[in-house]
Amino acid sequence: MTATAKIMPDAQTVTTVKHWTDSLFSFRVTRPQSLRFRSGEFVMIGLLKEDGKPLLRAYSIASPSWDDELEFYSIKVQDGPLTSRLQKITAGDQIILRPKPVGTLVLDALLPGKRLWMICTGTGIAPFAALLRDPETWEAYDQVIVAHTCRTRDELQYGAEIVAALPEDPLIGELVGDKLHYYPTTTRDPSPIEGRISDHIRDGRVFDALGLPVWNADEDRVMVCGNMALNKDIMALCADHGLQEGANSDPKHFVVEKAFID
Repeated sequence: MTATAKIMPDAQTVTTVKHWTDSLFSFRVTRPQSLRFRSGEFVMIGLLKEDGKPLLRAYSIASPSWDDELEFYSIKVQDGPLTSRLQKITAGDQIILRPKPVGTLVLDALLPGKRLWMICTGTGIAPFAALLRDPETWEAYDQVIVAHTCRTRDELQYGAEIVAALPEDPLIGELVGDKLHYYPTTTRDPSPIEGRISDHIRDGRVFDALGLPVWNADEDRVMVCGNMALNKDIMALCADHGLQEGANSDPKHFVVEKAFID
């Protein structure tokens, strides 16, 4: 064990790293035995600075609450204080993980409904990667819609592979059945579906394409995780359709993660 590892607080060991694009990567780390969390929550993770102080950022846990390890999905910012270093980690390295999960993108923050919409941009797919692999999600809803907007088709790959694997998943495959709808869009690359998801909701294209009714407060529940522009757009659209914002202490029709943006 290195001297750094000996003094690193709340240290967890990196088990695998996968680079999806020049700007996106995912990694898995060991899970503290005492850590309990709800799928969709986030924790603070990071590395030690040269002065020995921790540099931490909020990261959604992309693995479900039952997983033995913890998965994270991150952008790479070449001059970013944390991600410029975090993107260089390899299996066997250690990171700091503060075991105090929090967040609003949890099933408990929503009233019961028929359809659950997961709307995200970029790395905002991470909390939904956890919820999609949690049996409770599929037991609670008749239909689950994943709407992921990225700049390029390559940036959709992480989410697309998770979605594609769900029907064959030995734990939840039978629960998924025909409940799953996937609606990926791009804003820069040509693709089968182009444009911002907010525009597709506003003009009704997404509802027509999926054969689903327009949002209503009795049946639809919405989770949002993305850049600030998306968050504001979807919050306004939810309000236009009579959906009210919920919280852990006051479940309603939609929730938005405001702790960080991608």
